[in-house]
Amino acid sequence: MKDIKSRTKEFAVNCWKFCSKIPHSREYNAYVNQLLRSSSSVGANYRAAQRAKSTADFINKLKIVEEEADESLYFLELFLENLGNDWKEANALHAEANEILSIVVASINTARRNQK
Repeated sequence: MKDIKSRTKEFAVNCWKFCSKIPHSREYNAYVNQLLRSSSSVGANYRAAQRAKSTADFINKLKIVEEEADESLYFLELFLENLGNDWKEANALHAEANEILSIVVASINTARRNQK
């Protein structure tokens, strides 16, 4: 089983590969740009959380990861609605984003409990 740091990086790479296959149009390009930003931010902010100065800082950085993972989910859902659910890559990315989000939320909850 891969660690979350590797998974978040792989998620960003896989979103990039997925986005390279999306048809070029003004409408899709806006979604592609947003997905690229949010998916890469998941891993970047998770790495930043690993260098947190305190538990509160760690939680704050993980909250950013949570937001970016949720945003990635949103744009993947838009792609699935507009391109059709038969895009296996989009479905796999959506499942991975959901798992990452669940792990991050659990980590936030654990950190909050340990902080008290």
